[in-house]
Amino acid sequence: MKLKQLESLLGDLQQFTNPKVELEQYPTGPHIASRMLYMAENSFGDISSKVVADFGCGCGSLGAAAALLGAEQVIGFDIDSESLELASLNADELELDMSFVQCDIKHLALRGQIVDTVIMNPPFGTRKKGADMEFLFVALKVASGAVYSLHKSSTREHVKRTALREFNASSAEVLCELRFDIPQLYKFHKKREMDVAVDLWRFVPKRN
Repeated sequence: MKLKQLESLLGDLQQFTNPKVELEQYPTGPHIASRMLYMAENSFGDISSKVVADFGCGCGSLGAAAALLGAEQVIGFDIDSESLELASLNADELELDMSFVQCDIKHLALRGQIVDTVIMNPPFGTRKKGADMEFLFVALKVASGAVYSLHKSSTREHVKRTALREFNASSAEVLCELRFDIPQLYKFHKKREMDVAVDLWRFVPKRN
């Protein structure tokens, strides 16, 4: 599937109508979601025929992109039941076979479930400090192959240092810097739209 076609399909997905600020719910736009998954597949072969977990899946954009690119199985995890309902509707709309699990990522314990690749746009940690790193810590324990994640570019050195020194990643690489569009979703947003510089990371966990 070509990048343009992937972005077009993701552009038709429903997004949050009642986002929850405490969960830092911001939709991952089709521009970023398509490039993130396209690069994961075409540069590294981490999606097709793999078991892919979408952490904090929200509306399901990243997971849908993985399914469209030929993932063997896609499982979306989110703490919010409304998000999971929306993600399920989006999967049905695209006729994709995806599974969804309601849980708190911090307490995720997968038994007998082998996940090859974790994809995620975690909370950036502006509401709850360190929320992004909590997601990364669990992702590196769950993934057998690679973790793809978005983090604010301003946190680049902290993310790299923590992943390698504390979370035992064997590698942590910024693949590219992207502009994350944030629409005016919440009352405290003064501008109609703003964008934040984010890094697309690829982490590889240490194998035992």
